[in-house]
Amino acid sequence: MDATDIVLRDLADEHLALAALIAGLSEPQWRTKTPADGWDIADSVSHLYFFDIRSALAMTDAADFAADTQEMMKSFATGGDPSVAFGRSVSGAELASEWKKYSAALVAAGRNADRTQRVPWYGPSMSVASFLTARLMETWAHSVDVSDALSLPPTSSMRLKHIAHIGVLARANSYRANQREVPEANIFVSLQAPDGSQWEWGNADAPESVRGSALDFCLLVTQRRHVQDTQLVAQGALATEWLGIAQAFAGPAGAGRQPLS
Repeated sequence: MDATDIVLRDLADEHLALAALIAGLSEPQWRTKTPADGWDIADSVSHLYFFDIRSALAMTDAADFAADTQEMMKSFATGGDPSVAFGRSVSGAELASEWKKYSAALVAAGRNADRTQRVPWYGPSMSVASFLTARLMETWAHSVDVSDALSLPPTSSMRLKHIAHIGVLARANSYRANQREVPEANIFVSLQAPDGSQWEWGNADAPESVRGSALDFCLLVTQRRHVQDTQLVAQGALATEWLGIAQAFAGPAGAGRQPLS
């Protein structure tokens, strides 16, 4: 399997993990508030449903995606959030069924995509593999919100390596998103995988480092946990600064989460 095949497999598995998490939820449970400001579980799944549809469109018809983007931006400009509208208009069971259908369509579009193309999105275009990896990250991040709402632990699997890799590569973007100069720094990252093995990036002899569990690192870079609520250990001033602003996603700086304690 090439890189795209691997991420397609793992994206499908991430969909299955979220489907298991929401299976059998009662209607009141669907309306349980998550840590995301103003959102409940249905909003989180509706958001994924909305952008999974547009992700498949981006890979299959760039012109239609561009037209849809213009209409979507008009809705956002009026203060609305079209990504949660569907989930607020249907039952949780119907939302789950529709999300499963369109998340599967996204995976199918990825399998059939021209792997030499750049996929358009709301920021820079991406390779097919990178685009699908971003969808995996988004799915997992919102599944954490659902888990938190249900007082369950976040899903932890070897699929976290995709998210951790994005988080490491996005270090420079974390500075740019916060209007800070990107420092010249050689930071070694060593994370314990869910199976007990080590995932490493950079030179082990680097003067600065970040060490800890892959789960904690992924929770941090998707801004689902404040750094104080992780057991990540930063050595060096720049490593410490990075963990304070880290984000794996593109776009402006996220609000992050307040410390739990």
